[in-house]
Amino acid sequence: MLGFHLANVRNDGVAFGLLGGAGTVVLILTLLTMAVLLGYFAVRASDPGVWFAVGLVIGGATGNLIDRARLGAAIDFIDPPAWPAFNLADVAIVVGVALLGLSMLVPHGGSTRE
Repeated sequence: MLGFHLANVRNDGVAFGLLGGAGTVVLILTLLTMAVLLGYFAVRASDPGVWFAVGLVIGGATGNLIDRARLGAAIDFIDPPAWPAFNLADVAIVVGVALLGLSMLVPHGGSTRE
């Protein structure tokens, strides 16, 4: 059948269910990744392109962590055909990481004039 379906999938791992059942490891990896990302943001805070991207990633990761704290797993509810279920926090993380990647391709430091 074509199209997206609503589902109630509990994902206690990371992307595609990897590390499922490793709650403490997932928590530690997520918090470490968020700390590194915030450090990167502190260095590049003058770059306006980084603000939105970091906000999306941190917001998405925080949303999934809140689900894990409340329910023991992130709740994935968007179920497309031929792809694992996901949620809006996952969308925010993916878009944020893509925007961060693009921002890394743009030279930092403002004007290119001498």
